[in-house]
Amino acid sequence: MKQRGLVYIIQKHEATRLHYDLRLEIDGVLKSWAIPKEPENRPGVKRLAIQVEDHPLEYAGFEGVIPEGHYGAGRVERWDFGHYELVKKTEDIIEIEIHGERLKGRFVLMRFEKAGENAWLFFKRRKP
Repeated sequence: MKQRGLVYIIQKHEATRLHYDLRLEIDGVLKSWAIPKEPENRPGVKRLAIQVEDHPLEYAGFEGVIPEGHYGAGRVERWDFGHYELVKKTEDIIEIEIHGERLKGRFVLMRFEKAGENAWLFFKRRKP
């Protein structure tokens, strides 16, 4: 089931609250999650990731300022960029192999319904 060379980016977004937007190319769009704390490259360190609206693929290259009065107003800069391979995808788990500048290795997005309908956990997998 591996798909190679898909767009992966994390954008640091200084909006109302600083957060990091994880974006993965899936089905022709950037599926997106807002992560309140800086993503971690150490295995097992979990980060809450709230799924937000999809973005067009072109948004992967965006850096700059979203003006006041617009949704997401604030500064956006690239925090990490590269590609990923989709290893496994179910309704509740997305497992990927990230080849980024900062993050590298096997990462998991896992639904975390206790924290809300759009809540997921994002973490690097421990080696088996």
